[in-house]
This record gives sequence, C-alpha cells and structure tokens, in this order.
Amino acid sequence: MTNNIYTQLAHHLDQLPAGYPATESGVELRILRRLFTPEEAALCLKLTVLPEEARVVARRAGRPVAETAQQLADMERKGLIYSQHTADGQPRYGAAPFVVGIWEFQVNRLTPELIHDFEEYAPHLLAIWEKTPQLRTIPVGEAITADMHVMVYEQAEELVRAHEQITVAPCICRQERAMVGKGCGKPSETCLSFGSAAQFYQRNGLGRPISQAEALDILQTADEAGLVLQPSNSQHASFICCCCGDCCGVLRHLKQHPHPATLIGSSFYATVNAELCTMCGICEIRCQTDALDLDNYVPQVRLARCIGCGLCVSGCPSGALSLVQKEEAERPSVPATTIMTHLQLGRARGKLKVRDLITMAVRSRVDRLLA
Repeated sequence: MTNNIYTQLAHHLDQLPAGYPATESGVELRILRRLFTPEEAALCLKLTVLPEEARVVARRAGRPVAETAQQLADMERKGLIYSQHTADGQPRYGAAPFVVGIWEFQVNRLTPELIHDFEEYAPHLLAIWEKTPQLRTIPVGEAITADMHVMVYEQAEELVRAHEQITVAPCICRQERAMVGKGCGKPSETCLSFGSAAQFYQRNGLGRPISQAEALDILQTADEAGLVLQPSNSQHASFICCCCGDCCGVLRHLKQHPHPATLIGSSFYATVNAELCTMCGICEIRCQTDALDLDNYVPQVRLARCIGCGLCVSGCPSGALSLVQKEEAERPSVPATTIMTHLQLGRARGKLKVRDLITMAVRSRVDRLLA
C-alpha cells in the first residue's frame, strides 16, 4: 500500500506540465519517500495546478477541514506544495512541480542521501527541457548597448525594477555541490524571486526580503562572479537565477550537450573582433558553456554552444567581444506569464491542454460551492 501511494504520486506529478518521468531504477520513488510521508502523498494527490482553499481540498479528500488545513500548512512549510495568499491573507494551495518547485524549496534542508538521488535523477528531468525550457538566458547589463532594441523582459535590471516585493535565497545548486565537496566558491545568496513567489519564500523561511537596490547590487555581484542570469521563461518573470556552469543543474548538463544553444531560450549570441583580441583568455574562463575557442591564437565563438549570456563581453578588457541580436524569426517566443509557460510545456508533453484547464476549473468551482 505504501509503495503504491508513492507510485500514484509520481504519476500525479508527471501529469503536471513540468513532468516527473519514471525511471528503470525507481529513483524518482526513492526521492518521494524521502520527502513525503504516506499521508502527505495521499493528500497531495487531491491537489491540482489551480490554487484552492483548504476546505475545497478537504471535501475532495473526504477529510475534516481543520485537519486538512493544518496538514496543508505543514506541507507548505516542508516545500512539498505551493500556496498563494489572497489579499485578506487566506491561503490557497496547489500542486508544485518537482522542478522548478519542490526541489528548489528544499534549500537549507538538503541531505547527502537526497542529493545522491537527485543527481541520479536530474538527467531524466532535463530531457523534458528539449521540448520547452522553464528558464531562459538574458544578458548581463553591461553587455547590452544603447543601439539594441531589447525588450524589457530581456533586461534583468528592468525585471527587478518592476517589483517592490523581492526575496533573495541561497542557490540550491551551489549549496548542494558544496555539501558534497564540489562547490565552486562563488556567491551563494543570489536567487531572486518576485511578487507571490517572494511571499512564498519569505513565509516559509527560504529567503529574506530585500530592496530593489539590494537586488540590483546582487546582479552586479553576479556579473563580477561570472554567473549566468536565468529568469523564469515568461515576460513577467517570477524569479531570476544566477547560475554557474560548475554547480547549476541545468548548465552542468547543458555543457555535456554538443549544441547547448539549441536547448535554451536566448535572443543573443556573442561575436569577436579578432583585431582587438589580446588573447588574454578571460572570456574562456568566464564562459559557462565552453563556447569560446582561443586555440591556434585565432579567437572564435562556437555559436552552437553560445547561450548569449554576455559574460564574455562584460569581462573583456579590450572590448573585442560584443553581443548580436538574433534575427527576429530566430528569437524564442517568450510566454507572457508562468501559467502560459506551463501551458506550452504541457502541450509539448501532451499532458495538459486548454480543455483540461477548463475542466479542472469547473470541477474546482463545483467543489468550492459544495464545500
């Protein structure tokens, strides 16, 4: 019975847009057993991607409202589900994807065993990204020039200035690698979240509130440390990750792919002026996808590996490197909201369609009226 509930939960999470695919080894079930009690797993099966009041979930689960509300609150604090609070402070709970979601919510409570299982499982998750990535890459501010027609959602500073409520949290990837003795030593407290995501992180002790000025300082620190800026794949970003190729679960596996540029959303690529290049090698060090080639004293950018982060540009002392915008037809289409991102991902995986959301919303409405 216990094993069956985790199998059901794994299937339930796999029906979400971001997915939770099964493996031959069953490592995905081991992860769930480490995170969820059987009772928590059973209650999570009653949650959908639509945030709902505890009384609605209680009716669906056939359980007392007070007991359900307490367990949902406990599960939120453990980072097993997601919640949004209404203007009057009432929580609404929904199922969280495993990535980006449950895994990131385990920051500050990782164990060696959980890390081991995640490392085994990560390649299976990243295969989904070939359909629709949950992150995109935007340039560091110094790499953007005045003559570029850059959209607001492609500028990290503008994404920050669009929000008053901002939280910074430790990077779970660098925290994870440090715990197993493979840390890079780069700044850790760099993960920014905005709006309701910021509230969630603050409410559950995953991060601390900061001002816009502090957030902008973190972006500057990220540039200096050679960290790639990766916001959520939506125009109204709910977070910005500052990632390194040594620790980031996404970039580490992208580096192993022969053509990383094909797997990540970016509107830019780097180009080099060989006459200005002094062959100092700084760009090679700062590049997180091994896209710079200085062999034979002829600097080249491997376009199939360049993700347009701009770190080579901001670090070049001779001004030999610059960013170029891709042709409009080659630029990725960025969904307006996170909901639209998940809908696109669900469509690509064949797991979620508009009619599914409509059916879900109708059922939720009925449960709400009857609860």
